[in-house]
Amino acid sequence: MSSHIDPTRHGQSLLAESTLDEPRLLEVLEQGLSAGADWGDLFYESSQSEVVAVDDGRVRTASRNARQGVGVRIVAGDKQGFAHTDALELPRLRAAADAARAIADGRARTPVADLGGDGEGADLATVRLTRGLPSRYPTEHSPLALPIDQKVAALSRLDARCRAIDPRVQQVMAQVSASQQTVLVLRSDGSAAWDVRPLVRIDCTVIAKNEAGKLARGSARAGGRHDVEQLLDEATLESLATEAVRQALVNLGAKPAPAGVFDVVLGPGWPAVLLHEAVGHGLEGDFCRKGTSAFSGRIGEMVASELCTIVDDGSIPGDRGALNIDDEGTPAECTTLIENGRLVGYMQDRLNAGLMGMRPTGNGRRESYAHLTLPRMRNTYMRAGQDDPQDIIRGLKRGIYAVDFGGGQVDITSGKFVFEMTEAYLVEDGKIGAPLEGATLIGHGPSVLERVVAVGNDLEYLKAQGVCGKEGQSVPVGVGQPTLRVNAMTVGGSQV
Repeated sequence: MSSHIDPTRHGQSLLAESTLDEPRLLEVLEQGLSAGADWGDLFYESSQSEVVAVDDGRVRTASRNARQGVGVRIVAGDKQGFAHTDALELPRLRAAADAARAIADGRARTPVADLGGDGEGADLATVRLTRGLPSRYPTEHSPLALPIDQKVAALSRLDARCRAIDPRVQQVMAQVSASQQTVLVLRSDGSAAWDVRPLVRIDCTVIAKNEAGKLARGSARAGGRHDVEQLLDEATLESLATEAVRQALVNLGAKPAPAGVFDVVLGPGWPAVLLHEAVGHGLEGDFCRKGTSAFSGRIGEMVASELCTIVDDGSIPGDRGALNIDDEGTPAECTTLIENGRLVGYMQDRLNAGLMGMRPTGNGRRESYAHLTLPRMRNTYMRAGQDDPQDIIRGLKRGIYAVDFGGGQVDITSGKFVFEMTEAYLVEDGKIGAPLEGATLIGHGPSVLERVVAVGNDLEYLKAQGVCGKEGQSVPVGVGQPTLRVNAMTVGGSQV
């Protein structure tokens, strides 16, 4: 069992370097609340990140970045005042608090009890540090501690492994990304919570070329919130090389995809990005509160096949979307959104939960201290069902088996989506046939859930790669699902 970084001790040592401490930061927050706002919070962040990339055995990028600052939020009713500064000096922090107070207008509009239970009139001189939370990051040290030359050496070995598998490999691009984010959340009820969040990822992309000159791409990745050494051991490098080359060679033999309406089997793992985009965003509290989601006002209704249970889970150890606390200091949890087809909940931050008469679910997230908190996904997945995945495919008379997805577009208001399939196959008489190229899935998120007719027992999380964008902010997420069969989906292709 790995030991863990002590977030409180680590964070307080960073603050000490700037001559700030929690009591002084609480005084800043109290200043922002002085005009009678409902509640507020202060978010301190110190982060470092590093990217090392190798292209055809040569170092293409080796960079390290750092950011540090404080964001102050003051809330009055449904109005938020927010200001931030990267200067850790009391005068600048007080100016940020004054600006946030002025934006919020400083007048309470909603009873505090309806806004997450902060309780007005809390003793801000008393800091109750959040203790006893589970650590979901199995790491002993910063992922930035490993020297860059060791990361370059590992990527070079990955390059060599890819080329040794097949002579058709023409180009190999490999990259290691690592970061560590230290945060402190101070809330107007006097509570405080620290967190130290590691994040690592390795990507491998291969370009293969056949005798006819056709080029095809394959990729593989690994990662999560754990030690970087786990990504660079020989077993992981071999697995990444094998998978990236396999996918590239499969796509070399791909045939133009047919177009039309097909029954589709979605493979386990990354195809859940369709759930994330086409369904997940529509279950975030701000869209539901404002009535701009297809799921607004539908709690208690059947919105999917009774085979579907979908959750958003921040509690999976080592997962890319795992959190000890969210960016408002709320402990992360597993939130059930759809249970046996029935809509039972939304993903909530404190503001939207209070305004909707619901409770926060630990989904308040922000890209950095310079951004406002939004309700965001963490690790969104469909729970396993009872069906054998092979039986699901064997039951397909003629359809599409989608194994991997690329980019896509979604309209959150309508739920309509378009997704590119980067690895897909034609299935005929229950047998997987030729690989396809140029295939896209077109549909409507809520309608897709209603047409799920089989759910496999092979739930697979993909911890490595998710980056979710919303209102100009990006945060790391995970996705997962078992094998699914969805009837009557529109497939765009190059054959009619």
